Amino acid sequence: MICVRAEHLAKSYRIYPKPSARLQELLTFNRISRHHDFWALDDVSFEAEEGQTVGIIGVNGSGKSTLLQLIAGILQPSRGSVTARGRISALLELGSGFNLEFTGRENVFINGALLGLRPGEIEARMSAIEQFAEIGEFFDQAVKTYSSGMFVRLAFAVAINVDPDILIVDEALAVGDAIFQHRCMRKILELRKNGKTIFLVSHDNSAVKKLCDEVLLLDAGKLLGKGNADSMVQKYLELTYAREKRYSNGGSSETAASGPERRNFFDSSQEHLIMGIPNVDHRFGDGRAEVLGIEVFGEEGIPKRSFAPQERIRVKISTRFRESLVQPIVGFILRDRLGIDLMATNTEYEEAPLGSVETGEIRTVEFSLQLPFLRQGNYSLCPAVADGTASHHVMCDWIDNAVVFSVESGELIHGLMRLKIETRVF
Repeated sequence: MICVRAEHLAKSYRIYPKPSARLQELLTFNRISRHHDFWALDDVSFEAEEGQTVGIIGVNGSGKSTLLQLIAGILQPSRGSVTARGRISALLELGSGFNLEFTGRENVFINGALLGLRPGEIEARMSAIEQFAEIGEFFDQAVKTYSSGMFVRLAFAVAINVDPDILIVDEALAVGDAIFQHRCMRKILELRKNGKTIFLVSHDNSAVKKLCDEVLLLDAGKLLGKGNADSMVQKYLELTYAREKRYSNGGSSETAASGPERRNFFDSSQEHLIMGIPNVDHRFGDGRAEVLGIEVFGEEGIPKRSFAPQERIRVKISTRFRESLVQPIVGFILRDRLGIDLMATNTEYEEAPLGSVETGEIRTVEFSLQLPFLRQGNYSLCPAVADGTASHHVMCDWIDNAVVFSVESGELIHGLMRLKIETRVF
């Protein structure tokens, strides 16, 4: 059953060059326009089914929060329509509507009433809200005495414990300390399990992949695509790297190439050269360097596709440089079958710099590591070569799920992996 439907949804704002321009427009009874329209959202259509978790991703300023506010009914669309069935609880501006002079308990009653709950329903949830917020005796103190952390904890506790049919979350999973964040995630997973519809805006790609059934990708107010989490996150990464490249080029409109141009200027006599990429789900980069090949070897030096937990493996990646680079880095990401990033490394992390490289040069990097005690299943490696540092770089070539291997284990493992633990009993 369709829970939320948006049809050609659009929202515009009037932008004035200076405050006096607004007055000039009013004095002419709007006969003379002194503004231009900024479309924060333009022609967005989608449907969300009951019980579905929908992620909304995009760079800053792409219209994500505007879309959530339209779904929640906080804003009215300039064009199009959005309809939602059921009670909506929105984690947008946490604590909006709180009266600083009232106590936490009194504010719970006020916010509950705003969400359509009767006093008896609010009272029935009061204990759960108090326990979830975990602010102790301050629950009965004026909110103006709260720290910022206590404030958002109470707001989150109210929003998430009112039994919503539709939960809207806008970058609210990072509030509070680590324990509270785990508690929030557990509650959201519980709502998801109970068939609630959830809209999630987050820059945490792992959370998006873990939680979302479908993802909407926005850019400059436009819907660029919608689909499964893995494919949309990769398009989002490509978008962010293209944006970073434009910034690095001083605002040039040049964008990243869809894939490196193939040219043959490598020396085939290189002993360690790896040629061949078993699989390419998706590939992007500016083409100044490219991954020629990737292979996974067992400890004996033979290519393998099946390993035991904690077995030592060697990952070899060969890259070719089409242009001279001062600070190239090569690395890979290890993912599970759901597309969750389990770990990542590169030559900078491992303090093994390649140094500057010249046009036509080829480098092969070997990473030797012991696999963690992973649960049985399939895993993939995503190799990449970039120019810059781990924290600030331009992507030259990135390949999704280039090689897939399995981990075989007869043991039952809960979670993603089992850790090596020394246990003593007293």
